[in-house]
Amino acid sequence: MIKLDIKKELHGSSGKMLLAVDLNINSGEFIALSGVSGSGKTTILRTLAGLEEANGEIIVDNEIWLNDKISKPIQKRDIGFVFQDYALFPNLCVIDNLLYVTKDKELAKHLLNLTDMYELKNRYPNSLSGGQKQRVSLCRALMKRPKLLLLDEPLSALDPSMRVKLQNDILTLHKEFNTTSIMVSHDPSEMYKLASRVLVMSNGKIVEDGLPKDILLKTKGSQKFSFEGELLDIKKVDVINVAIIAIGQQIVEVVISENEAQNLEIGQIVNVSTKAFTPNLQGV
Repeated sequence: MIKLDIKKELHGSSGKMLLAVDLNINSGEFIALSGVSGSGKTTILRTLAGLEEANGEIIVDNEIWLNDKISKPIQKRDIGFVFQDYALFPNLCVIDNLLYVTKDKELAKHLLNLTDMYELKNRYPNSLSGGQKQRVSLCRALMKRPKLLLLDEPLSALDPSMRVKLQNDILTLHKEFNTTSIMVSHDPSEMYKLASRVLVMSNGKIVEDGLPKDILLKTKGSQKFSFEGELLDIKKVDVINVAIIAIGQQIVEVVISENEAQNLEIGQIVNVSTKAFTPNLQGV
């Protein structure tokens, strides 16, 4: 359990504002932090990591990281941090970037195998693609098996196909290492796929807190989001056909037409589009 109750004055997109967050996070949750730029999302991550000071308290599994008397230094906080810009050591090869954290060669090999990077273990960062660098950064963040994994828009600079690959890697590692993960993201599909809970921030406050389906499928006006998932089943409810779709950690039920029910196949990857509360299913 993480108890986060902090206040900090920030200079936001509209001038000075007070970041005020009072939040409980259960162990093993995957939290997505959403909201406009300058609303305080990254500051929350940096405060949890000990990279920024704030007033209040942070308690992780009954261990005080911050209060009015204690501010635990970064190296003593049980965290892994994945930055947007990779932050790898350019003079160290892939595996040495991991072993710099801790000399556990078996764990380093395991992480690199999970992310399909072991064959590149002796390459240097300047010879890697952006997606490969981010996989190394993710592996390095997990070398201490941290209680808390912090991800600051880690996939925003990657192309769509690589984003999907890295999303799968993040979800696999989150589950295997049973970390509590907090990710800043602006991508609704990414949040829906990865998160078990979405927090929406505005002007330093959490204004929405709920399940991804409750937050992200609540579209406004002509806004439209698209989510990709696996078709698990199609069932008949009276005269209505309902598709059961797995999108990351979420299960969604979508009403489909008779023609779609006949032409779609179980196990197929489908797109679920939302617009003004009306999902639309199309096979891909």
